[in-house]
Amino acid sequence: MVHHTISTSSKPAPSASKITTHMSVSISRHLTLPAFSRTAGPVLGTLLLASCAQFSTQPAAPTEHRPVQAPATSTTTVAPTAPVPVPPPPGTFEKARARWVPSEFSELTGWGADRPSEVMPALRQSCIKPAEGWARFCDDLRNLKPADDMVQRFWLESRLRVFRIESPEGDTAGLLTGYYEPLFEATRKPAANRRVPLHALPADLASRKPYWTRQQLDSLPAAQASVKGRELAWLEDPLDALVLQIQGSGRLRITEPDGSSRLIRLAFAGHNDQPYKSVGRWLIEQGELKASEASWPGIKDWARRNPARINEMLWQNPRTVFFREEPLPDPSIGPKGAQGVPLTPGRSIAVDPQSVPYGSLVWVDSTEPLSTRPLQRLVVAQDTGSAITGAVRADFFWGWGDEAESQAGRTRQALRSWVLWPRESAPR
Repeated sequence: MVHHTISTSSKPAPSASKITTHMSVSISRHLTLPAFSRTAGPVLGTLLLASCAQFSTQPAAPTEHRPVQAPATSTTTVAPTAPVPVPPPPGTFEKARARWVPSEFSELTGWGADRPSEVMPALRQSCIKPAEGWARFCDDLRNLKPADDMVQRFWLESRLRVFRIESPEGDTAGLLTGYYEPLFEATRKPAANRRVPLHALPADLASRKPYWTRQQLDSLPAAQASVKGRELAWLEDPLDALVLQIQGSGRLRITEPDGSSRLIRLAFAGHNDQPYKSVGRWLIEQGELKASEASWPGIKDWARRNPARINEMLWQNPRTVFFREEPLPDPSIGPKGAQGVPLTPGRSIAVDPQSVPYGSLVWVDSTEPLSTRPLQRLVVAQDTGSAITGAVRADFFWGWGDEAESQAGRTRQALRSWVLWPRESAPR
């Protein structure tokens, strides 16, 4: 479930590389996502390429700097030399957008208080499609007998090594945002109060690059003809459709033509190959909202006060996401992330796969939204989003429902993180 995050800040947020572009469910992964891994969807926008990594066993040689020769004049000015780069510690593993520095379990604040039993379901999901280097660990996990948290913690310590995640320059500070799976009321056919369509992939999507923009799909007859008959469902509020597209996935309680109602999931199927733009940032730049007001409730309130300008706002984001319908026989199962396995509320995160591979076990050290209460726990990297880029960067999956939506919208916290990797394999 790849997603976007609505960026509510006019300046880049401090992070190892770049903070989630999703309106950080502030409208983060959401109007800022995802958001849904998304989130705008699995592979929304920026397709993240696998990185070519190398394992550094020796410190890099220091760069040689020669003194600048002074000109032959009575006044001598010596140009300052550039600082010598600090070489990474021995054993550091380098990736395209991050470096992993050898660490210890003792560095994981709160390690002894977390409950490994709560992350095991997410870890077992990832082991359905084990990442490179995790096959033996996953085999042993399948054979692990039920045990209490202390025994499971000891087992993890015996099987895993710890690496601190840093930016290539050695910065350990990053950003945690949040996302969720929204739930909306919908109808199968348009109605007086349901006029906003959600579309399946257009038949000509592959033949036109880039595809029609959001504004063109809403207003240009030729563009509208390309999606005619591709409607999966109809919503009441265009902002709900935007949230669903930013999250990249969502649940619909849909009313069928015969009057029956059922719960379905719309999953990310593709997008129009247009860039994602944050409507929250646009409102800030226009002077319509202050940064502190550009939350999802704030944006909805602005829309209520400015109904004639809703399309103007929506069209600032040219990206449109297309969906596929999936049955939802078990509402307790989360949407699938970019790894291709269901997400687990509170134990799955979206990452930059050029920094952390899917299926990796990660320790996050942050705080609860709008609080100083620690949020320190094991999570599994199972998703990504077009705004999730950089080293110490994660989007926390809160689940679904009103509380998840509320938590996701408030999550914008400082973050430090570590990767836990099987001892028997070199990091990939």
